[in-house]
Amino acid sequence: MHTRHGLSRLLIVLALASGAIGVAVPVNTYGDPPPWAPAHGWRKKNDPYYTGYTGKKWDKDYGVLNGRCNREAVGAVIGGVAGGAIGSQVGKGSGRQIAIVIGTIAGAILGAQVGRDIDQTDRACIGHALELAGDRRRVSWRSADNRTGYLLTPVQGFEHGGAHCREFDLTVASGRRQETNRAMACPTGDGGWRILG
Repeated sequence: MHTRHGLSRLLIVLALASGAIGVAVPVNTYGDPPPWAPAHGWRKKNDPYYTGYTGKKWDKDYGVLNGRCNREAVGAVIGGVAGGAIGSQVGKGSGRQIAIVIGTIAGAILGAQVGRDIDQTDRACIGHALELAGDRRRVSWRSADNRTGYLLTPVQGFEHGGAHCREFDLTVASGRRQETNRAMACPTGDGGWRILG
């Protein structure tokens, strides 16, 4: 009889404990999307811009926020523009703005061969990734001939000459070779980024 009473008490304690555990488990709730998520719903209708690292507002993210620079869309914006001295406005009309790396980017970052092969679209993918990707958020794309793969990862921001600059890793894979180099770039104020060093 004593054992039966002890067993009943044990069952009551277990029932209460399992009820308390059930109450303590949080219920899944839906919240706001992270700030790097593409604009949808109210935000897309009322604030259709993507605010970049420099505070500049961009019409499009070109896939950067999802981790893959859309080379076709970037190429359509860049079009036939030649030379590295173009700023953020590369064409007429809305939706023709994109960040871009200006000046030389060969040498220690890319190596001589890849530096020669890089085109304006690759420069724009680098620039727009620096402008919109958060720290440690990877952005990848492939070259026009599909032989070279790029992976850019912003590491951290820093101040240089009064500008809010960024340190980043750039991995270049071509054939059996893969190389990762760390570099630094600063905004030029017109939607461009210039590599330091």
